[in-house]
Amino acid sequence: MRTILIATFGIAAFAASMAIETREANAVVCAAGVVRAGCAGYRGAVVVRKPVAVCHYVIVNGVRVRRCA
Repeated sequence: MRTILIATFGIAAFAASMAIETREANAVVCAAGVVRAGCAGYRGAVVVRKPVAVCHYVIVNGVRVRRCA
């Protein structure tokens, strides 16, 4: 009886360990600074320089207005 109980417990423990699945970490963190923006994930990191803002002046209703794109 004790042998059957130990064998049943061993089979149940093995089945429970096979049912539990590990997951991969897929977290991604992004940040935007004044000069650069970047993201870091499980495959590495990427940093991108922000483009320089191009400003020009336009006259609207007789008033000089600065427009930055």
